[in-house]
Amino acid sequence: MKKYLFLSLLLITPFLFSQENDTIKKDVKVGLVLSGGGAKGFAHIGILKVLEEAGVRVDYIGGTSMGAIVGSMYASGYTAKEIDSLMRTFDFEDLLQDEMPRKSKPFYEKQNGEKYALTFPLQKGKIGIPKAFSKGQNILNLTTDLLQHVDTIKDFNKLPIPFLCIATNLENGEQELLNSGFLPKAVQASAAFPTLLEPVEIDGKALIDGGIANNFPVFEVKNMGADIIIGVDLKSDFYKEDELNSALKIINQIINFQMYKDHDDRVEVTDVYMHPNVNDYEVTSFDKLEEIVKIGEDIARLNFDKFKEIARQQNFKREPIYRKEKPQKIVVKTIEIEGIKDYTRTYVKGKMQLYKKDTLNYQEFIEGVNNLSATGNFSNIQYNIKEESDGSIIKLKLKQNEISTYVKFAAHYDNLYKTGVLANITAKHILGKNDIFSADLILGDNLRYNLDYFIDNGSYWSFGLKSRYNTFKTDFDVPEDNYDFSVDRLDVNYVDFTNQLYFQTVFNRRFALGVGVEHKHISAYTRTVAMNPNQPKTYFDKSDYGNVISYIKFDSYDKKHFQKEGFLVDIDFRWYLFSSDYNENFHSFSQLRGKFGYAHTFFEKLTAHFISEAGITIGDNNNNKILDYSLGGYGENYINTFIPHYGYEFASLRGKGFLRSELTMRYEFIENHYLISTANAARVENDIFNEGRIFENTKLGYGVGYGFDSFLGPIELNYTWSPEIKENYWYFNLGYWF
Repeated sequence: MKKYLFLSLLLITPFLFSQENDTIKKDVKVGLVLSGGGAKGFAHIGILKVLEEAGVRVDYIGGTSMGAIVGSMYASGYTAKEIDSLMRTFDFEDLLQDEMPRKSKPFYEKQNGEKYALTFPLQKGKIGIPKAFSKGQNILNLTTDLLQHVDTIKDFNKLPIPFLCIATNLENGEQELLNSGFLPKAVQASAAFPTLLEPVEIDGKALIDGGIANNFPVFEVKNMGADIIIGVDLKSDFYKEDELNSALKIINQIINFQMYKDHDDRVEVTDVYMHPNVNDYEVTSFDKLEEIVKIGEDIARLNFDKFKEIARQQNFKREPIYRKEKPQKIVVKTIEIEGIKDYTRTYVKGKMQLYKKDTLNYQEFIEGVNNLSATGNFSNIQYNIKEESDGSIIKLKLKQNEISTYVKFAAHYDNLYKTGVLANITAKHILGKNDIFSADLILGDNLRYNLDYFIDNGSYWSFGLKSRYNTFKTDFDVPEDNYDFSVDRLDVNYVDFTNQLYFQTVFNRRFALGVGVEHKHISAYTRTVAMNPNQPKTYFDKSDYGNVISYIKFDSYDKKHFQKEGFLVDIDFRWYLFSSDYNENFHSFSQLRGKFGYAHTFFEKLTAHFISEAGITIGDNNNNKILDYSLGGYGENYINTFIPHYGYEFASLRGKGFLRSELTMRYEFIENHYLISTANAARVENDIFNEGRIFENTKLGYGVGYGFDSFLGPIELNYTWSPEIKENYWYFNLGYWF
């Protein structure tokens, strides 16, 4: 009996297993391939929306360029709807330009660096051109921020959805498959479009946009284990000859030759192939996001039944992926810095405002990264925040900029200095860590130079040396109460040679406090009259002065010129201790001068800019008339005690003290084009307090004009007048002020 039972079981067992296999279906793994295409890649978002709606579980993702950006976000746990919402908040033009807000710039740069129109790197004695339009730090900052919740995952196969992306090795043109390491940097490398974004170094290799080597990584995703490949291909048609009308299109055409050499083989193994019709858009059509997303949705809906069938073949649906929230508060426990050679830890921490035991929010930390990037000293900044029970370990991996020397150029014209062409050389860490050397030579109607050497220690005390030679020629009316000449107008040659040694500390990149000593040589003479028959020049002064200086500055303007928002405070104290005393009548005295400015924009177009300033002389300066305050004219490059004032000729109002206020209204009728109107009032007297009658003898002036914020700098044409005099004046300036 037992024998027959055993034989029956042997016969029925295969049948039972066969029945079970028929009821348990095989789980299907889906691989998603997202190609590159710049702004055209917004179509990926629309396709992801429809995939989610159809219930397709994506098991593997491979992407290139924009496909890598969108794909990494999806692989890390973002939903299609979240990606769509986030993309709409990004300013892609700013991201690609690597433009940092002015508030992030070092204070030294605000004071000395915003006057150059062209900048070129200098290597081995040769002037080169930048590797790309942008170094890509903004892209890295963005992806690091977006992928912060998976920053501890170094193996991309361990992401919520296994992921890979493709880059191109710049040295040999071969593809580099990136599936491990620092995810944001891998994505940055995959999206580093040639000439637009600098190459990204990973493991000693210079990597650029993966689309050049492999824009449609089907085989790579297949090898991850995918049974079904869904591919989104943004392949563009080749341009016709008459369409190749821009450098970008020509570069795209050249890249396309390489990109699509084995394209048909990749399409052939794709199970669901989608080719959105985005030919009417450029890789830079970032303002067309909504339209391009819709194109992606439309083509995906044509395949909706296929997606539903794929979903039916999958045994389970992926649960919503939990994303670790960004830390709201960062308590700094330890700061680890890697990659600094020519800069100190103090420099890095000072620029980032990052100190042990500090508590800051995540946005403040990102601003610190931007501040460090704005120095221009680092081509790549990676960061990682590791939270522990007693605080956070902040790890910074920095890559110093390989180029430390630059040549810079600018050109300018104004009514006082006339024409000027500026050539500059700027070199960093030439004598020690944290230092910068800058030399300006200005050729034109008036020869000038500026030399600066500065050791920048941020919020710690920094050290600087300055040397300036400045000269101009002008003519103006002779004031009766100052000089007894038989002529009404004089031509005057003015020379200033100044050397300073100073110490400065900066707080929050906006506020600076400085003290120092100064040597100043002033020479002012005329050839119009000769007081001595044997001397063709009559000198008003030809003295050397020894001074103590101090200053307080606050600058939160959003722009150097045509400001729209922000404050300015500039207080300067100068104590003239001794002099070589050319006129043999010197007495020690001091001058205190302050300036306040505020700009605010209404209705996005209309800006009100208010400036108020004052200066007083303390002590006996009755004989040093060349150092009296002199108001009149228009310009932002006036030196010493010369102050602009609309409606009056240059230096036509003189006294030992002054009060001045100005209100300018600027209307931006076209982007970067302004209509300008100005009213100003000033009182210039030896005693500005005048027993409380500070509005007595007020000098009014008005101006109207046009301004253009160009790549050369501000271009302005102004007409000015005063109701108190019969003269009116035209002022024209071209380019950055220097």
